[in-house]
Amino acid sequence: MGNHNSHRFPFSGEESSVSDELYDKVRILCWVMTGPQNLETKARHVKATWSRHCNVVLFMSSVQDENFPTIGLGTKEGRDQLYWKTIRAFQYVHKHHFEQADWFLKADDDTFVVVDNLRWLLSNYTPDTPIYFGKRFRPFAKQGYMSGGAGYILSKEALRRFVSGFDSKVCSHTTSVEDLALGQCMEKMGVVAGDSRDTEGRETFHPFVPEAHLTEKFSKNFWYWNYCYYPIVEVRGKILLEASFAGQSWLFS
Repeated sequence: MGNHNSHRFPFSGEESSVSDELYDKVRILCWVMTGPQNLETKARHVKATWSRHCNVVLFMSSVQDENFPTIGLGTKEGRDQLYWKTIRAFQYVHKHHFEQADWFLKADDDTFVVVDNLRWLLSNYTPDTPIYFGKRFRPFAKQGYMSGGAGYILSKEALRRFVSGFDSKVCSHTTSVEDLALGQCMEKMGVVAGDSRDTEGRETFHPFVPEAHLTEKFSKNFWYWNYCYYPIVEVRGKILLEASFAGQSWLFS
């Protein structure tokens, strides 16, 4: 069960040529974590917008829904189930879709991704390199880990190692904190936490909605200051909203 996209939003001229070339060269499978209660309020908008740029799109839920469709992972719903859903989703993708993509993106149903920009980043790497990208946080893992809310993407080799880690019991369900647990498994399996900043050193994955960056002034006691792996760029007291590939509840024109 999966949606192989046959149509995408049009570009013009040189942009279209580059986009078409990268679409075939940098194949991205996008799986979206959702639940039965979010299909009509959130997931359907992901399905109608940015996910159309992915080579393969899968919606992962606790139960199967043949009409949407979603893949049932046999879990319960709730925050304490996030890592179980992530583990089983990546295992499903590895078993059924491993040869259909080079990179494997996990996103929530309130995330917006500019997939064409993401392909541009990934075109500098080969999928047989054990690496993954996202919004990199600092604590609890030597090389850091990627924020779950901003989404993260695994190379083909990173996915293979993640699944192998559970087969060999090097990795296990140690905590319900999905993004940290995945990052700790990646570190154990020799998967590198990649630098997803652009050529000007700007972040490209974000865990907050745009208005949080544009209008809110974060206290210096706010946890984000201590969590970010790279220096935070601040303009007039606001954490800068920078050139972006992905972020929670993000919209782009």
